[in-house]
Amino acid sequence: MRATPTSRPPNEDWEPALSRPLRGQVAVVTGGTRGAGRAIAVSLGIAGATVYVTGRSSRGHPATPGRPETIDETAEMIRGYGGTAVPLRVDHTDERQVRRLFRRVRRDQKGRLDILVNDIWGGEDLIEWGKPPWEMEWSRGRTLLERAVFSHIITSRHALPLMVERKRGTVFEVTDGAHLDYRGSFFYDFVKVSVIRMALALREEFDEARLRQMSAIAVTPGFLRSEYMLDKFGVTEENWREAGPDAGPHFRYSETPYYLARGVVALSADRNRRRFSGKVVGSWTLGRKYGFTDRDGTRPNWGAVIEKV
Repeated sequence: MRATPTSRPPNEDWEPALSRPLRGQVAVVTGGTRGAGRAIAVSLGIAGATVYVTGRSSRGHPATPGRPETIDETAEMIRGYGGTAVPLRVDHTDERQVRRLFRRVRRDQKGRLDILVNDIWGGEDLIEWGKPPWEMEWSRGRTLLERAVFSHIITSRHALPLMVERKRGTVFEVTDGAHLDYRGSFFYDFVKVSVIRMALALREEFDEARLRQMSAIAVTPGFLRSEYMLDKFGVTEENWREAGPDAGPHFRYSETPYYLARGVVALSADRNRRRFSGKVVGSWTLGRKYGFTDRDGTRPNWGAVIEKV
């Protein structure tokens, strides 16, 4: 059973997005092929931003075995909801490709870039759960670091000059977990904590340079009900509650990628978002703060679930 994009607008009942608070802004969403990256790209587009959607999988050029999603499909979703999208195939571990991306943005948008979402991942098949680090394949760990940490650094290196020139902009680092507890596997934990630290480091650098209108915020979903996870458990978004025991006891607390995406839109539209700069904040916290719900009207609280585990 394959999870496919729904034709129903993901924010059709969400007034903050429909009022297009980000009209005129420019966003680059990396890793926009599926999951949180796709939802964030679509939601930013619905909210009025021009969205450059990047990733390695484009139509006719799949990069992840077994996954059908493409950046072109994400862009078509944005356009279908009345937004503006530019899909660009980019491997963010290749600095030459990243440099070309931001040269394109600079040329197209006359130097404007308001939002950068670093959601590059590509690690589903690289994590060795259940193994201690001394038994892991270091080549897989190195690839994970290149894809999920160094790619973020390279991307920020070429995106930030556009923001610094205008002295405004927001960088979002997408991670997993708003805590410092161990995440169960050496490299996975290292990667997810590293991008949180990147937000803190960038905040310090912005402050040092007196860039008062620039922010770096790490954001995290809870148990993400992504296309990958739906397929893994053999369900769709329509019947996900029927998942079997393999889904585990916590799947019932899961959330769609659009829950976090609404949080990113809300932060992007908040003139006081700088109070979150340098911090990591969960979708559940943002939902309470800004008063939004997930697509089904619920407000999942993964933070409370984790505290009880």
